[in-house]
Formats: sequence, C-alpha cells, structure tokens
Amino acid sequence: TIDLRNHGNRQSIAHIMKPQSAKAKGRNFQKWVRDMLIEHRDVHPEDIESRSMGAGGEDLIMARDARKKFPFSIECKNVEKLNVYDAYDQACANAGDHQPILFMKKNRKQPLVVVDAEWFIKHFGVDKSPS
Repeated sequence: TIDLRNHGNRQSIAHIMKPQSAKAKGRNFQKWVRDMLIEHRDVHPEDIESRSMGAGGEDLIMARDARKKFPFSIECKNVEKLNVYDAYDQACANAGDHQPILFMKKNRKQPLVVVDAEWFIKHFGVDKSPS
C-alpha cells in the first residue's frame, strides 16, 4: 500500500506494510534465529519451535536440551522503528527463570542482540567448568 503524505510544499510516498506482511516479516526473522541456533549451537530441530505471531510468551519455545545449549528466553523484533527498552521489557516479562535476550533487526541492517549489561559483564567468556 502506498500512502501519499503532504510535508509542507512536497509530497512523500510512505510504504505502509499490511499486518499480514508485518507478521510474515517477524515470522521469517524468528525462523532465521531458530536456524542459526540449530546450525551454530547444535540444537536439534525438534527441540526448538517458533511460536505463532501474536501469541503470548517467548518467541522461540525450547526443550530442556536446547535450553542447556542456549540458556536464554528469546524475544525477536524485526521492525523499522523499535523502542528497545519496551522490547527488552517484553523479553523480561516473558523470561520466567531464564535470562532474557532480545534479537532485533531492521531492513538492510544486520541483526543485533540486547542483553542486560551487568549480566553480560559477569557471565560473558566465563568458563562454566567446575573448579
């Protein structure tokens, strides 16, 4: 859909995405995150499932074995304008006992990840083997 908007003396064309297209865009990003975890974290495909768009809770549902390999509660956002703090708050609300992580993407940009800074500093690169 094209929307002609009047900006002073000039008109601009704004492309407005249909809700169906926006959901497909979000679903494709969830699938990309799922596929990356399967490929790079050795998660079995049957142990991770993408939640349907609009359903509450985590965006990717993981079985216990998958959670051991990637111990995060995943929220995915694929939008052009994002309030990062609101999106991270949503990830926290859905995280339960797991560490929330926000995957975010916009058109023609690489995906990024947001985690709590204090958690990251305390845990990144820490050897988890028993002492």
